[in-house]
Amino acid sequence: MDFELSGDQRAFRDTAREFARREFAPQAARWDAEGIFPVDALRHAGELGFCGLYALAEYGGLGLPRLDASIVFEELAAACPSTTAYLTIHNMAAWMVTRFARPEIAAEWGPRLAAGEVLASYCLTEPGAGSDAASLTTRARREGDHYVLDGAKAFISGAGATGALVVMARTGEAGAKGISAFLVAAGSDGITYGKKEHKMGWNSQPTRAITFDGVRVPAAHLLGEEGEGFAIAMKGLDGGRINIATCSVGAAQGALAAALAYVQERRQFGRPLADFQALQFKLADMATELVAARQMVRLAASRLDAGAADATLYCAMAKRLATDLGFAICNEALQIHGGYGYIREYPLERYLRDARVHQILEGTNEIMRVIIARRMLANPSTETFQ
Repeated sequence: MDFELSGDQRAFRDTAREFARREFAPQAARWDAEGIFPVDALRHAGELGFCGLYALAEYGGLGLPRLDASIVFEELAAACPSTTAYLTIHNMAAWMVTRFARPEIAAEWGPRLAAGEVLASYCLTEPGAGSDAASLTTRARREGDHYVLDGAKAFISGAGATGALVVMARTGEAGAKGISAFLVAAGSDGITYGKKEHKMGWNSQPTRAITFDGVRVPAAHLLGEEGEGFAIAMKGLDGGRINIATCSVGAAQGALAAALAYVQERRQFGRPLADFQALQFKLADMATELVAARQMVRLAASRLDAGAADATLYCAMAKRLATDLGFAICNEALQIHGGYGYIREYPLERYLRDARVHQILEGTNEIMRVIIARRMLANPSTETFQ
């Protein structure tokens, strides 16, 4: 078992770190404060391949393993968790298109998605179907060589500012087997976007509801086959859980770095804060939890890359652990800063706000516990986790 990064992985890490330092870090606070969706920065990321990290190489992506992609996302999230989180969603959509679209559709859309020329949103959640995604009610009925979409989606990242939508809709019976996936041009007739939601965090990416009213989608834009949409969504969510867990690790890394710098600069009672053992213990615990979360994420990514039968289990474990610990580390870093951590002059309150939603999306952490517990009860052997 080798925990060291390969030469290629170190090169990706260093490139992402330099890009984040140059493109994300100087503007992240302004994007957050002014609610700016940084399209130019995202397209610059696309120039380095960061918009198609694991999209298929034959359609313009880099075709990287999920482990390598997580290394890139962690470095970017240390500068701006919100923008990086959107980038992970775009990567998931780009992967779905290059992996499941008809070859001619993948060839048309894949290179533009991978380059960041076209940005994408992922449309699964509905007003009445969050954790119970299999109960979604958006419908797609076949009419000749088109499908007609009717319904609504909620909490869609990038909505109103992206050019492509990956939409899950019901084409058949109730439940998971009746769901199909579609690539939809975001400007199609019959699509309307709701107001931009005012959120606690993730302010560098717009979040809106989307309504579909008689939207005609070419039948060739079906991803996979009819009835395979839920399976595609779940495959996407395994990787999505690794992605969002990685964003929490990155946010925690950024917060810990800020705390380390602060305790060495700030003085109280005539001494640097770094001299106080109580703060040393806090920092030690934060660093230990950060490494534990990172290694759990990388283990899950490795299981997913290997096509392991228990990959979904490990992705759920990684998402639960990393998002809980990541938020806790950000919170401790803010506490170390005292009152300064609560004001926008320092990045701690932004890290905290951005990291909080990670415990909710891509399946709440309560749902992650359900997935883990069901696997344990179905196979009580301790070998399940060896």
